Amino acid sequence: MASQSQGIQQLLQAEKRAAEKVADARKRKARRLKQAKEEAQMEVEQYRREREQEFQSKQQAAMGSQGNLSAEVEQATRRQVQGMQSSQQRNRERVLAQLLSMVCDVRPQLHPNYRSAA
Repeated sequence: MASQSQGIQQLLQAEKRAAEKVADARKRKARRLKQAKEEAQMEVEQYRREREQEFQSKQQAAMGSQGNLSAEVEQATRRQVQGMQSSQQRNRERVLAQLLSMVCDVRPQLHPNYRSAA
């Protein structure tokens, strides 16, 4: 009977060691899963940063060309306004004289549709 109880003790110890190995294996598996998840998260974050940087560079290139266009349009508008102002200064006296002559030099004449009563 002593050998039987010793055999049972060995079985219990073997079962205990097996349970410890299973628990260790589960812990290792959990650590590996956690590590894999962290690595995947880092890869996703790195990919997101790369794509964001690429997007920013493309946006900057597009906005840069658009900024150049707006600057060119603004400069062309300023040139046109300056041209109109200089034209107005050159022709101002002539136009005023022409307006004054039209207003002040009245030549009375009958309207072409007027019919006399006689």
